[in-house]
Amino acid sequence: MKEAAIREHFVHQAAACDALGSPFTGRLSRALSVVLDRSTRTGARVLDWEGHTREDALSLRLCGGLHALVLSGTDGRLAAIYPPNEADEAAIAAALPEAISRNDDRLLAALASAPQTNEIARSGMLLPGFLTIASETGLPLALHEIGSSAALNLLFDRFFYRYGDVEWGDPASPVRLAPDMRGKPVPLESTLKIVSRNGSDIAPVDIGLDADRLRLRSYIWADQTARLERIDAAISVAETTPFSLEKADAADFVKSRLASRPPGETFVLFHSIMWQYMPSATKAVIAAALEEAGRAATLGAPIVWLRMEPVSTTDKYATLSLTLWPDGETRHLARCDYHGRWIEWL
Repeated sequence: MKEAAIREHFVHQAAACDALGSPFTGRLSRALSVVLDRSTRTGARVLDWEGHTREDALSLRLCGGLHALVLSGTDGRLAAIYPPNEADEAAIAAALPEAISRNDDRLLAALASAPQTNEIARSGMLLPGFLTIASETGLPLALHEIGSSAALNLLFDRFFYRYGDVEWGDPASPVRLAPDMRGKPVPLESTLKIVSRNGSDIAPVDIGLDADRLRLRSYIWADQTARLERIDAAISVAETTPFSLEKADAADFVKSRLASRPPGETFVLFHSIMWQYMPSATKAVIAAALEEAGRAATLGAPIVWLRMEPVSTTDKYATLSLTLWPDGETRHLARCDYHGRWIEWL
């Protein structure tokens, strides 16, 4: 029964990939659901997975490991079924067993790491939220991100955006985002000043290391070349923009940063598509720490919690939500595509 559920997990992931514009990863996931067996340690590890397959993103761990082999030039035979080459599901299924066997050690190691996508297009969802914060508080922003991966979304103000006919940002930026618009125009009239950029992750990605760059790129679906180009452009921005990124438990990071926040700036905690992967206890500690600090917040030292996350695990979109203390009101600002392809301002 457990093995059947794990295979079904790969089928469900395939449907999600199809819906999110990656037919190749859909075919790959469906093929894996069929060909995985216990003849390799990788196959056995997957089929005997002890955790929660969806929360652990099991299928994406294996797909990322396979993609890393292609990106690194490690396995030319596997690369033959990857974009820009064309391969149907039967051809993919025929190539996978030997590819898994050839690379058993590497793929087994890849299963130990949760996906780190650091999807840059989510900045296009977050920007109107940050501008709303700047407008309503009138203070410079001190940014604190949890689940930062490589912290590339901490650099959102260094990107260029187009929302319909309206533009924002540096036209010379190599990162250019143009999400589809649904509903009302997003508010872009505010100006903002950022005084600090601080990120944390339990497994941060150091863009200065070749292995970490490879891992970051490997979790981007192989047929989505625009996403690969976008992350390379964001890495080039990160090389010239100061920020801090530390390895830390999210709750510990939030509590320590709240305890040391200075007056005269807006403390902003933000995150995007990571909340569902954290333990319930950690989420409870973060929420409680924000509530406690919020009771002491003032107009001269406000606290804001901005998040792009699904309100319900069954939602087919994320919701951009904002809570601002001292009053502690929560508002749902927008519905967003998980990968940042469209935004519907509410």
